[in-house]
Amino acid sequence: MNWLPIALSALAIQGGWTWTLYEGDGPLVLAHEVPDTPQLRSVLECEPGSGVARLDLYEAGAAPGVAILSSGDATAQTESVAVSDHSRIAIRSDHPVFGQFVLTGDLSVAVAGRAQSVKVQPAHLAKLRRFAELCGG
Repeated sequence: MNWLPIALSALAIQGGWTWTLYEGDGPLVLAHEVPDTPQLRSVLECEPGSGVARLDLYEAGAAPGVAILSSGDATAQTESVAVSDHSRIAIRSDHPVFGQFVLTGDLSVAVAGRAQSVKVQPAHLAKLRRFAELCGG
């Protein structure tokens, strides 16, 4: 069986979505994006060593209010701020919910009755772990 057509079909269905880690001068960024386009689902950003990660969520639009984050058996409450076309949430990199997210790649976010999941596939978990390592304070 030729796997190439199956792999190409799967990539076409996903639309080229991937996790990309941007390191260098300025903030550290881990983006769930279609590279070389303006298409974003979520973006993690921090100043290296700051210990605080900002999560921008684009799929559900801007939703201000109390955000409930959960990953594994850990939960947290934080504030969601509406920024133009997306929501922004901050979380400490040493919080248990962030630690569970780094381990599992799964984070659920509920704001104002709307839920969104952030999923980092196993093939991209090393990028998430690198982000957490560099972000940690």
